[in-house]
Amino acid sequence: MKKFEEKTTKTTPVYDGRIVKLQIDDVTLPNGQVAKREIIKHPGAVAVIAVTAEGKLVLVEQYRKALERSIIEIPAGKLEPGEEPVVTARRELEEETGYGAHSLTFLQAFATSPGFADEVIYLFVAKGLYKIENKADLDEDEFVELLEVSLEEAQTMVVDQRIYDAKTAFAVLWLAANLENNLLA
Repeated sequence: MKKFEEKTTKTTPVYDGRIVKLQIDDVTLPNGQVAKREIIKHPGAVAVIAVTAEGKLVLVEQYRKALERSIIEIPAGKLEPGEEPVVTARRELEEETGYGAHSLTFLQAFATSPGFADEVIYLFVAKGLYKIENKADLDEDEFVELLEVSLEEAQTMVVDQRIYDAKTAFAVLWLAANLENNLLA
């Protein structure tokens, strides 16, 4: 849908980093006026809702420099060039948690910050979790602690803002709505 479309007339690259790129777009608005838009280009990411056979939600705690604090999140990571989201989901689940899954089911995709970034997260539900004996290593600049919590504990973490990011808060809401429907079996 392109209702209220803004037509780009010029793109000026500003920064080309390891993860993101920043550009400034000159646009023509629907009313004919012109404006500038600062846009972050991101390769996209995946996130995984994983629940153990005991009904515990698998989470990781890690420091997020942009927030200057640690937060608790569902396993997630960025897409590598040319990589299918399900492959990234399987890799990130293994690297961050030491779990594999018999199946990964795509749930939905969503924009994280559409006002200034094009990042889309592909959300998966992991079913049939099992521990991996020789799990893949974390990225060299990644430090995480594994947590396995009940739905009630996760809901409390949202309220007290230990869970502070949208993808994980969404995962907790989705789990609360669907756990009793046995969608994780």
